[in-house]
Amino acid sequence: MADLWEDLDALVKSPSSFFAKTGERGTIKPKSGFDAEDDAVILRKAIEGLGTTEKTLIDILTHRSSAQRQLICEAYLKATGRTLVDDLEGDTDGEFGNLLVALITPPATYDCHEIMRAMKGIGAKSDVLIEIFASRTAEQIAALNDVYLKETEKKLIFDLKKEVSGDFAKGLLLVAEGKRDGGTTLDKDKATEDAQTLYNAGEKKWGTDESQFIDILCQRNICQLRQILVEYKTISGKTLQESIKKEMSGDLMELLVAIVKCVKSVPIYFAERLRESMKGAGTDECTLNRIMVSRSEIDLLDIRAEYKKLYEHSLHSAIESDCGGDYRKTLLKICGGDDES
Repeated sequence: MADLWEDLDALVKSPSSFFAKTGERGTIKPKSGFDAEDDAVILRKAIEGLGTTEKTLIDILTHRSSAQRQLICEAYLKATGRTLVDDLEGDTDGEFGNLLVALITPPATYDCHEIMRAMKGIGAKSDVLIEIFASRTAEQIAALNDVYLKETEKKLIFDLKKEVSGDFAKGLLLVAEGKRDGGTTLDKDKATEDAQTLYNAGEKKWGTDESQFIDILCQRNICQLRQILVEYKTISGKTLQESIKKEMSGDLMELLVAIVKCVKSVPIYFAERLRESMKGAGTDECTLNRIMVSRSEIDLLDIRAEYKKLYEHSLHSAIESDCGGDYRKTLLKICGGDDES
């Protein structure tokens, strides 16, 4: 697996999911001949009848795009006076119900709610915060900030400050505030200069100047960062990922490694996260749901391909052996093909 991450030439030249248009590499596509009112009627019958018809819920909600599912929600409210979310929550339970609700939640709202959940209780779930902020585009981060403000009447950044501290907070807050350059311009000389700065701040000196790593990795645009990775390896003989792991620890190290991984390849990063969610005893359903739903229209085809390369079996077969019932059926529909042959 390390070798896969270290093949900088291949990773840096591959298309980045940060620039993928919704629908291009996703498993869920918009349905042609779509009629929101018809779907709302079918869902209403499936929910209101004697015993919920789970197959109908699964078939409709996994074969419509997110935008189409929002239109279904509007039509459902108009027809029944109730929200589809409330009816699904009242009629389904467990992870199956959670997954269906995730499917009908707008992407920015879903991200926002996951951030809220990660900040709830004692101690923030830093792995969730890291995953979302390291992998989302500037536009997606701005959208989730807007939803947070609308729902809580507070700025997300103020609430995050209460939950995280130290250098980890400095890095996370920069990304969460949308301080990353969203452009695509590349300045090779500047990339070389930044790579040298990082080398001087870490490998070359006794102790580490974390602020330089935070400043560069949390603010440069994706194209610039990809070039910095190449220049850094030329200067130091090591990958930046290796240097960060050697020089740092804890949540800051996890954040910066996640950023570097996503700069190289978002699909490989998510393939690893999916594996972690299903590895060992028990399943981390929240992570599994979040990745499968949030990437279903962006790059899940690529995540599936990388999963197969990394673990020599398909994502489909991993879900099949790890999950059960209607929950498994829904995940497999989102996953799409098997990739085993």
